[in-house]
Amino acid sequence: MCGRLNVISDPLCQMVSSAFGIHFSATSNPNLCPSETASTLVQANQEIRQVDMQWGIQPSWAKRLLINAQSETVATKPTFANAFAFNRCLIPCSGWYEWRKEGSKKQKYYFSHADDQPLYMAGISFQHNYQPPQVVTLTTKPNDMCATYHHRMPVLVLAEQIKTWLQPDAELAQLTPLMSAIADNYLSVVAN
Repeated sequence: MCGRLNVISDPLCQMVSSAFGIHFSATSNPNLCPSETASTLVQANQEIRQVDMQWGIQPSWAKRLLINAQSETVATKPTFANAFAFNRCLIPCSGWYEWRKEGSKKQKYYFSHADDQPLYMAGISFQHNYQPPQVVTLTTKPNDMCATYHHRMPVLVLAEQIKTWLQPDAELAQLTPLMSAIADNYLSVVAN
């Protein structure tokens, strides 16, 4: 689920910079893949700032890169619980891709904001002294529109929920409602 992001720096960077009063900078990448660098937003000392992170982690027990965590279990899974409690972040992007089998072929679909606004994917970050920061995105059960393409969708944080999501001392009861699927009319989808 959601193994490719679309980041188009103009107007994304301008919109994010304006929304948060910071200088947000991201390199355009219409096919951002796991293990590549994603520009993220974190909150530190009451300020929102940008941190560039590698997308995905590979714990010693994992055979492959982990790029997603399920929102339903992220607060309790040992691999993710600490990062969820203390290191929530957002990945601003222009959209994401899903593939659906249609006949004998796989068709690629592009999901974006219905009003051409940035999407803010919920993430958790991992920071180790010997590695660059890493990020894992969160997924949830899909809304009706997304369900016809995939059995999961990214957790998308709405503009009015961003401060709560990034707040370091937010309680699980405050965060749980933010991890539900957003309304169908918030997104648009096109074959790509």
